[in-house]
Amino acid sequence: MDFYIGNFANLLEEGLAVGSNYGFNTAPKPLKNVVLAGLGGSGIGGEIVLNYLERSITVPLVLCKDYFLPGFVNEDTLVITSSYSGNTEETLSVLNEAKEKGAVVACVTSGGKMGAFAGANNLDCIALPEGIPPRACFGASLPQILFILKHYNIIGEEFIGELKAAVALLRTEEADIKNDARLLAEKLQGKLPIIYSDQRIAGIATRWRQQFNENSKVLGWERPFPEMNHNELVGWKDNAESLAVIFLHTGAELDRVKLRFDINRSVICNFTNAIFEVVAKGDSFLERAVYLILFGDWCSWFLAELRGVDAVEVNVIDYLKGELNK
Repeated sequence: MDFYIGNFANLLEEGLAVGSNYGFNTAPKPLKNVVLAGLGGSGIGGEIVLNYLERSITVPLVLCKDYFLPGFVNEDTLVITSSYSGNTEETLSVLNEAKEKGAVVACVTSGGKMGAFAGANNLDCIALPEGIPPRACFGASLPQILFILKHYNIIGEEFIGELKAAVALLRTEEADIKNDARLLAEKLQGKLPIIYSDQRIAGIATRWRQQFNENSKVLGWERPFPEMNHNELVGWKDNAESLAVIFLHTGAELDRVKLRFDINRSVICNFTNAIFEVVAKGDSFLERAVYLILFGDWCSWFLAELRGVDAVEVNVIDYLKGELNK
């Protein structure tokens, strides 16, 4: 897994090249809404895209992490289905429903049943590199979602420059990111990680939690501000030294959100001393996003090493899929 994490910048750069050179076989048309369908490592790109675009996009954009599409989907909807393996049953169900409803459909996959379905139905399908754990393919899949949205005139091309700058940032900062992530992982040993962030980077916090789950083999959870302040803050009552809090910062938060970080820290420090801050670098949302994501990926890997577990294996997920297929 450390090879894949270390290759993140290269994969992101390659993803940009693939998306730039992809020849769409479907002409763009005016669309009224967008659905991004995908789960787990194949779905996190959609969560980051939603955070990136939610203040600027002019049509509704929603995530789908189920077997069924929202009821509003019709021929004026763009449905982007993402499944690294191409065999995710929930996303395949959505893909079939999207086709039945006459929606405009585009796929992002390395092959499998989704790739075959796209080929049989002449759907746009951007191929991902094979032989990579789905969660490690984020750098390749993220640009494809954005290029599909650009093709349908839902967004402009500003993201291309931002992602190119993000690649350069990662290459400049990777050694420091890796070292800081190792130091944080050492402090997280024996703790259950809780990740708090601004709502506008909730997808990044989710990525951190997912990587702790799959790579480090530990439980954890994430909550965004301000929502967390309307419920979870009350739960900080008893001694909680087994918990570690990680505050993720972009430096671009609203002043009111920055104040919430300060107030929450002053409350939580009464119950655990394990409170850590991770601050992004970068000039744009996407630069800061990939900085934080790479930091979290490395931290989860170092924690796996410290725990003596294999960061790649996901045997229990394979068991679940086997039971579902009986």
